[in-house]
Amino acid sequence: MTRQLVVTLLMFLFWTPVVGQRQSLTPTRRVRAAISFTRDVSSTPVDGRVFLLISKDNKREPRFEIDENETKSQQIFGVDVDNLAPETAVLVDGSVLGYPLRSLDEIPAGDYYAQALLNRYTTFHRSDGHVVKLPKDEGEGQEFSIKPGNFYSDVQQIHIDASGGSIRISMPHVIPKIEPAKDTKYIKHVVIQSKLLTEFWGQPVYLGAIVLLPEGWDTHTEAHYPLFVEHSHFPRDFWLFSTEPPAPNLEDDARQEARDAYKFYQDWTSGRLPRVLIMMIQHANPYYDDSYAINSANLGPYGDAINDELIPYVERMFRGIGQGWARALYGGSTGGWESLASQIFYPTSYNGAWGFCPDPVDFRAYETVNIYEDKNAFWRAAPWGRVPQPDSREPDDLLDSTIEGSTRMELVRGTHGRSGGDWNAWQAVFGPVGPDGYPKPIWDPNTGVIDHEVAAYWRDHYDLRHILQRDWQTLGPQLIGKLHITVGTRDTYYLDNAVRLLQQFLESTNNPYYAGDFEYGPHQPHCFHGDTSLPVRQRILPKATEWMVKTAPPGADTTSWRY
Repeated sequence: MTRQLVVTLLMFLFWTPVVGQRQSLTPTRRVRAAISFTRDVSSTPVDGRVFLLISKDNKREPRFEIDENETKSQQIFGVDVDNLAPETAVLVDGSVLGYPLRSLDEIPAGDYYAQALLNRYTTFHRSDGHVVKLPKDEGEGQEFSIKPGNFYSDVQQIHIDASGGSIRISMPHVIPKIEPAKDTKYIKHVVIQSKLLTEFWGQPVYLGAIVLLPEGWDTHTEAHYPLFVEHSHFPRDFWLFSTEPPAPNLEDDARQEARDAYKFYQDWTSGRLPRVLIMMIQHANPYYDDSYAINSANLGPYGDAINDELIPYVERMFRGIGQGWARALYGGSTGGWESLASQIFYPTSYNGAWGFCPDPVDFRAYETVNIYEDKNAFWRAAPWGRVPQPDSREPDDLLDSTIEGSTRMELVRGTHGRSGGDWNAWQAVFGPVGPDGYPKPIWDPNTGVIDHEVAAYWRDHYDLRHILQRDWQTLGPQLIGKLHITVGTRDTYYLDNAVRLLQQFLESTNNPYYAGDFEYGPHQPHCFHGDTSLPVRQRILPKATEWMVKTAPPGADTTSWRY
């Protein structure tokens, strides 16, 4: 070793701890919040997760300002509580994980608006032997900010100074029950208790349906109708259908939505559209606002409950034809995936699925992650560092959020996969049950390290492209002409990547050829629905009913509903 090299190394060794010493001289601020609920909201202890929510402005209550988009979200911290008694304070300090900032101590000195909320958990004794505490849906669609029974505080202005500060927040309010939607001439609401799901969860579980009846349903009593299942997120009522023209004082987006709703009503009642039943499903559960309409180890047999209990009940009540050739599915995003999955997992129960901007249909492109080959979901390895994996983007490709950030947001909202967010929902739907009774993570929520054993389980049970390719010899003949997929080439969540992989396989099929179609919207974001000159329903209903009539079995009723 040369003398020059020895000197250089000694200088480096001497210099390094000086930097560390300078960093350690910076004092650590201590910001603390003590949160409790009053005896007026509950005289008995409760389980759940307590949130501290902090906003830079008071335009809306902070509980409504938490967003997976890191460029829009206000601040949230969360703490699990078990058997928390009234008037007992929960401490939130710098050690509690937060989002977007990781620590309460990172909040700059200044004035803010703070609020507290407690998302209550219910104890379930499941039929698989596990006892779990989860946020039971109360008719709101897994939105903790509006969930009936949750406790919350008033918004209060707080000041954090340069040396820290203490905050005390009491929760004296309970979110009230949601009033059920009322039936009209065209829209009917159905609720049934599912025997299958009640047995799985160990307490009563209900499924809801919102059904749109065709014009003339009440007078053409001899008619029986095809059924369309419109899949999407939790619907409180049938959306984009209004018997009233738009009010003149609406803002642009609301005005356009009102125009679409009124135009659909006009088309629906004028005879310009086929006479069919359209059904939306309410199947929120303890993990998400939607079950994905399939059987799952963590959620239970929602697929069978919907297909064997709910749909036959609706068809009996509203004179549906009640046969697979006379049923079709469509939906976007979550609804796009479950429309395709329902067709694939129940191939003879439906006669066509239109999936728009579907959630990942090939887990080699689970958004931007290949869960089979990548080692980490948060970072792409680089020779001298690492590059963050994106989660969402704008149409111009500007980054909105990263997978690390959105995963941390969900971890703050709920441990054990109880956030009610997308990543945790997929984990619950697609994954095996962990030893503790909660979904086994696909990746470590703190580090992003992927569990490839869990990934293999996902592949074999829910990777739609893999399942189609593996089982094409038996599935193919039952799916000819039934699969239709649409996506934008700049989907906000990069879902177009998985769609292309699915297309590569389906276009390679033979004996039989799949005979479906793919449509891409150049530079279009989530959720592109195809030809924008017509709304989705006005495009899909005529196509699908024409296909039904063409493929109906001999003797099928193709006339009573075509008045």
